[in-house]
Amino acid sequence: MKLIVGLGNPGSRYEGNRHNIGFMAVDEIHRRHSTFQPWRARFQGQVSEGRLGSEKVLLLKPSTYMNESGRSVGEAMRFYKIEPEDIVVLYDELDLPPAKFRMKKGGGHGGHNGLRSITAHIGADYRRLRLGIGHPGDKKLVSNYVLGDFAKADRDWLEPLLTEVADHADLLAEGKDSQFANKLTLILEPEKSQRKNKAPNGEGGAPKHQKAKGQSHIRQARQQAPANLPKSGPMAEMLKKLLGGRKD
Repeated sequence: MKLIVGLGNPGSRYEGNRHNIGFMAVDEIHRRHSTFQPWRARFQGQVSEGRLGSEKVLLLKPSTYMNESGRSVGEAMRFYKIEPEDIVVLYDELDLPPAKFRMKKGGGHGGHNGLRSITAHIGADYRRLRLGIGHPGDKKLVSNYVLGDFAKADRDWLEPLLTEVADHADLLAEGKDSQFANKLTLILEPEKSQRKNKAPNGEGGAPKHQKAKGQSHIRQARQQAPANLPKSGPMAEMLKKLLGGRKD
């Protein structure tokens, strides 16, 4: 059994909050994979069992509020005897721009109260999918910002992000975090993916169509001059001056 946890606060009041992007992502996984059962109350949260790829998976949305998320996660983990490395937590990340994401295993809580609680209950060795929501620019504004709803304009990046997370969630369940990240980068950040995957030129030099670095126009003219030049007349005199007296 693998455990995929979305973090957020329960109730309609918080449903559209930036802090609830973890709930949104897990809801999208549930919607897009017909193998999952209806949500039901268990482990101090809402759970649904199903399959992703070759793995049996439990989706969990703690109902304990963000600051006590670890109580719900710990209870589910102990019941199914799940190891921390088989747990993936999806949550909002202030330090990432909107629409960006990062996979990480272990580490600190970074001031996130949901992670702080989970780490206190099960240790720090679980896997994390950080979903960027951006930062308001001032620490004093953070609370209102994360507990504020996404703007309508955010749908342009939020919906594609949640869709791709859900469509490739089988890779998360199978522990293929690098493949998961590569898939999402290829789709959501194609320019970045192209830069990373750009192959070096043959022998490591500049492409043939590019001018050699440091060569003047005169030097290039010398290299590319036709073999048969006029021997007399105005054109012959001009080429003689251009090519520095070269005789073919």
